[in-house]
Amino acid sequence: MRLSEYKHLKLSVILGDMKQVSSLRIVGNIVVTLYTTLGEDGIIHGITETEVTHIITSSEIIPKLKKILNKVPMVSHLIYMEGKKDESTEDIPASVKVVSFSQMEANGREYSGDNFTPPKSDDLAILMYTSGSTGIPKGVMITHKNLITSVKGFNDVLNHPSFQFREKDTYIAYLPAAHVLELATECFLTYLGIRIGFSTPQTLTDFSTAVKKGEKGDLKVLKPTLMVAVPLMLDRIRKSILQLAGKEGTFTRLMFDFAVSYKKFWSEKGFRTPRLDKKLLKTYKDFMGGELRVIMCGSAPLSPDTQTFIRSCLSVQVLQGYGLTETVACATIMDFDDYSSGRVGAPVSTCKLRLVNWKEGNYFVTDKPNPRGEVVIGGDCLTLGYFKNSIQTQEAYKIEGGDRWFYTGDIGEMLPDGTLKIIDRKKDLVKLQFGEYIALGKVEAELKTYPLIENICVFGNGLHTYLIALIIPNQMHLKSLAKELGKENLSFEKMCSDEEIAAEVAERVRDFGKRCGLFGSELPGKIKLCVEDWNPESGLVTAAFKLRRKNIENHYRSIIDSLYTESEQNGPKFRANRI
Repeated sequence: MRLSEYKHLKLSVILGDMKQVSSLRIVGNIVVTLYTTLGEDGIIHGITETEVTHIITSSEIIPKLKKILNKVPMVSHLIYMEGKKDESTEDIPASVKVVSFSQMEANGREYSGDNFTPPKSDDLAILMYTSGSTGIPKGVMITHKNLITSVKGFNDVLNHPSFQFREKDTYIAYLPAAHVLELATECFLTYLGIRIGFSTPQTLTDFSTAVKKGEKGDLKVLKPTLMVAVPLMLDRIRKSILQLAGKEGTFTRLMFDFAVSYKKFWSEKGFRTPRLDKKLLKTYKDFMGGELRVIMCGSAPLSPDTQTFIRSCLSVQVLQGYGLTETVACATIMDFDDYSSGRVGAPVSTCKLRLVNWKEGNYFVTDKPNPRGEVVIGGDCLTLGYFKNSIQTQEAYKIEGGDRWFYTGDIGEMLPDGTLKIIDRKKDLVKLQFGEYIALGKVEAELKTYPLIENICVFGNGLHTYLIALIIPNQMHLKSLAKELGKENLSFEKMCSDEEIAAEVAERVRDFGKRCGLFGSELPGKIKLCVEDWNPESGLVTAAFKLRRKNIENHYRSIIDSLYTESEQNGPKFRANRI
């Protein structure tokens, strides 16, 4: 696909964590989405590759743009959303016209629209750059038909007699608009006429980093009824609730544990527990605003323990779905009547789905008791391919049996009731020295539910017999552990480097992993406690907080090498390194 085919259209880039993008009415234009966390080189690459002429961003991004505008001469307009404190627009090249969003709205009121030609279904609507979790971001070409197909697929499952959307329903949006799950969800809810409130991950809960102590997070202010979440965010919400439950003392915590267990038991059988919800669990539902009815989760595997905990504790239905940027977030969604966990639902009506053998990983559609293999998707949700990248397009998009299919790289298991379970990913699968295949994503999804772990990245390779793990510890729980060892006076940095503390963390992580059902070779043989946080700005996770495994590996190369330096004659000793 060549840009010259769309000469009658201009291109605009939506740059940054912009929520107001859904209110833009740049009819007939192709919109390019870019994450600001891509870094200067990534942003320049995206703007240059797509030859954009207009940049639309928020005021706080202007200083970053000043550094690169001289390197992207095709840009002629910079439109910015005003904030509480507008950044200076001085030092911007004279060739770039700077316009505030309010100015653009005022100009738009005078536009008659006489020359407007509606786009066709196969016209390009969006060039959405992937978040780059496995390499250089690729621009996915999304057509108007693709978007409408996703909205229809969502509607067929979610707008269902078993769950009625209400006039007063409110959705809280905190993922970047450049994330396909957020974009597709907002399109669907706009179609239904649902209200949308915009937030950020830093202001979501009372314990969020940008919320002043004693002030309310956006969840309590907005009181949403609908929410989309990524697994890491639900893990953090779970830990915040456990932290809240532990503040009231041992008896309250024991009652809380009983209530969640009791609720889980009966909800899985289709029963409700209204008295329990009102007497013992109301505090925790209020923590999320008090009105939440449904949480839809996607983007990465969600731990079954977290799914059942959130469902039981908050009295909400947690629906997992599966999709990719290449399919406009559309593939499978759980039904409202499905109270299972660890699954991503059945294929939506607008999507075709099949499994194919992956011999290297020993996954076959003939496997018993359930077929397993790489997930392959077809249908009108399938995008055109990667912009100016015919080689990777041909590798991932293939015509077979007269239909066009996208090879996802995810490994799925088809269950007897027609629902899909994602069990692995090609790029996350490693083979250890003795031939065991380990799914790193599965290990991480289980271990990061442990309250002591804020985030975790696991590594392994065929030259060694065991896995290693880099762990970002939860500061509050690490301090509590240090107090048990008589080392509460140490700083957080020194706690992470203390050999005795790290060894105790390692042992507890191992015990927790066993309780989660992980077997011996899935448990990290050695760990390293890391001080720095992994956030999108660091480049170690995507804007949706998925691990950028290669970036993390490069960043901690010396530490990873040192974890593998000791002899393996007697097997790994489960302890921390001495760096």
